[in-house]
Amino acid sequence: MRSDPMYGRRGFLAGISAACACAALPPTRAWAGGLAVGAPAPQATLVTLDGTRISSSALLGQVVILTFWATWCTPCREELPLLSDYLLQHADRGLQILGFGLDTRERLEDVRHVAQSLRFPVGLMSDSSAPGYGRIWRLPVSFTIDRQGRLAEDGWKEKHPAWTQERLDQVVTPLLTAGS
Repeated sequence: MRSDPMYGRRGFLAGISAACACAALPPTRAWAGGLAVGAPAPQATLVTLDGTRISSSALLGQVVILTFWATWCTPCREELPLLSDYLLQHADRGLQILGFGLDTRERLEDVRHVAQSLRFPVGLMSDSSAPGYGRIWRLPVSFTIDRQGRLAEDGWKEKHPAWTQERLDQVVTPLLTAGS
């Protein structure tokens, strides 16, 4: 450890300078701190594997789950069939699910293989847009939007974010019942 009294002051001043510089930078899109349950949900647009564009705002009046997944993510691969079955049971009640795959274009065939067994549209995140949800760094993660276009569930706040039947029954089913 250095005993030079200037070392402590220089380190302190360097830290203050760095903090000021960081505070002056514009906020990064990697942070989804603007999400608030009950507030209008940020816009998201899925470009499906066949090129169809589906905007979350065009689904107003329906309950929408935005799910982010990847073929290499084991919990994702386990929850996708559950979501697909849940959609089959509740599509007539106004449920929509949009699947944003985080795989790279090099894994497109793997994505197509998974997507063919699902009952909801899937696309690559690299072709789609969901900037208000931050940089997707944890998988799986999902967000639920109510019939009025408000964020009903923020996946970043979930300690165990993978969907289970119990969680679907607690979070999504009441939203479907409320609008019926």
